[in-house]
Amino acid sequence: METAIVLLRWAQYAASFVLMGGALFAVYALPAQGPLSAAALGWPRRLLAGAGALLAMASVTGLLLQTANVAGSFSAAFDPATLISVLTEMAMGVSSVVRALAAALSVVLLLSPRFGRSSWLPTSGLGAIATVSMAWMGHGAANEGLAGVIHLGADILHLVTAAVWIGALAFFAGLAVQRPLGDDSLRAFQSALAGFSGVGSAVVATLVASGLVNGWFLVGPAGWPALATSLYGRLLLLKLAIFGAMVLLAAANRFRLTPALRAGLDDPSQASAAVAHLRRSLLLEFGAALTLALLVAWLGRLAPISAQ
Repeated sequence: METAIVLLRWAQYAASFVLMGGALFAVYALPAQGPLSAAALGWPRRLLAGAGALLAMASVTGLLLQTANVAGSFSAAFDPATLISVLTEMAMGVSSVVRALAAALSVVLLLSPRFGRSSWLPTSGLGAIATVSMAWMGHGAANEGLAGVIHLGADILHLVTAAVWIGALAFFAGLAVQRPLGDDSLRAFQSALAGFSGVGSAVVATLVASGLVNGWFLVGPAGWPALATSLYGRLLLLKLAIFGAMVLLAAANRFRLTPALRAGLDDPSQASAAVAHLRRSLLLEFGAALTLALLVAWLGRLAPISAQ
């Protein structure tokens, strides 16, 4: 059961990140209108609707499994009294319902025949609600008083910023695998990469700052020696290593591959080579991001070092 709970948490993290960050990316990085806008491309709406549907299903299923885990039996997950108790007395229950409702509303919005240019921000807002609700599924909501406010705030900031990055990576991956990429598509792809560069720098800085705050609460000044000896510590070190690899990939994309694509826009062979390198790099970075989400889902089910 524990493995299933972790995998469902992973699905919720990944889907909420893609929903929020992807819809936001459609606003600030893609053309507002025309054949290369998010609405005209078609696949962004399908991707986000799929993420919303996955999030809704994983939220409900995860709630039932965690209820069964708390109560000690599968049958308890369908017992009205037990469910009501979880929904009214546990933050996990309330956050799961909020997340499922936000996800369901996003699917309705994305599939609406009236969906238009002004609908991307509300979609991102629903994704943000789902993303923020994940903070009440982890250690960020465990503290009380001023320390609790600071920890929860840092955790929310960490989640929202991660969503901006991972949602953008999902859209970059979608843009990169499109074939064929004509001149207009190449220019739109290069423009989106350039437009994200400033956002990406702010994202990395915010993730590092909020991660340091979270690390203070979860590991503590005296917990560093236990990083290599506990499961929580080893997973945290692996998470930091993957994050570092993502930063290196992002730096290569920004300072080497994106300029190469820009320089080759008038040379089909050079542009094709640059796109191939970017495609591999972006897909690798997106895969690393999904692995990070899995580690976060797993770490949230383990006692932090500061509590051991």
